[in-house]
Amino acid sequence: MPELYDAIGRGYRTHRRPDPRLGAAVARALGEARTVVNVGAGAGSYEPADRAVLAVEPAAAMIAQRPPGSAPVVQASATDLPLRDGACDAAMAVLTIHHWPDRARGLSELRRIARRRVVLLTWDPMSTPFWLEEYVPQVWMLDRPIFPTMDELRRELGSIEVQPLPVPHDCVDGFMGAYWRRPASYLDPDVRGAMSTFSKIADAGTGLARLRRDLDDGSWRRRHRALLELTELDLGYRLVIHDR
Repeated sequence: MPELYDAIGRGYRTHRRPDPRLGAAVARALGEARTVVNVGAGAGSYEPADRAVLAVEPAAAMIAQRPPGSAPVVQASATDLPLRDGACDAAMAVLTIHHWPDRARGLSELRRIARRRVVLLTWDPMSTPFWLEEYVPQVWMLDRPIFPTMDELRRELGSIEVQPLPVPHDCVDGFMGAYWRRPASYLDPDVRGAMSTFSKIADAGTGLARLRRDLDDGSWRRRHRALLELTELDLGYRLVIHDR
């Protein structure tokens, strides 16, 4: 979805920095692959530095934010990868599959170019929402239909391994669930601006105003004090591994 990320992607370098703990999990999932294609690569988060990587990204605004020295990038869509069959050991796609215009075709393309393994970082729409749903239920109304279920991924890819990916309480990658223990962060428009779903919500103001009141009067803390004792939380993010 290049148009969306050309419009909202300009703040990604600030708020969507790769979290090293999540990065280590992605690297483990890639296994022994020496050549990797990162599809829907964005600004380059989670691209392994110790392997040969080619990035594929459709949005010019995201390509412009790739740091100096990052992997070479090709501007193209996941649904039409300009690569030969078996071009790499592994193909990876991190929090991008829900934006693809044709998910089945994109997944077929990943299988086509990967000799050994496909690795996805995605969110399971069958998972239970966290407390933000109390204030902005539109997030789940918008996200549930566009994320693939694990059953869909099995139908499209075949056998898969699904690994839960708990989110650290101080996660530095500002995706939707990153601030589960830092509720005031959702009041920052720059933080929300790096979350694609918030860009589609026209009427989040009422819920966010209620969140601000609940934080000010302490009611949020009273209801969710148990969360403040946790260092990580399973919010439904999943690593999905398919071996060829």
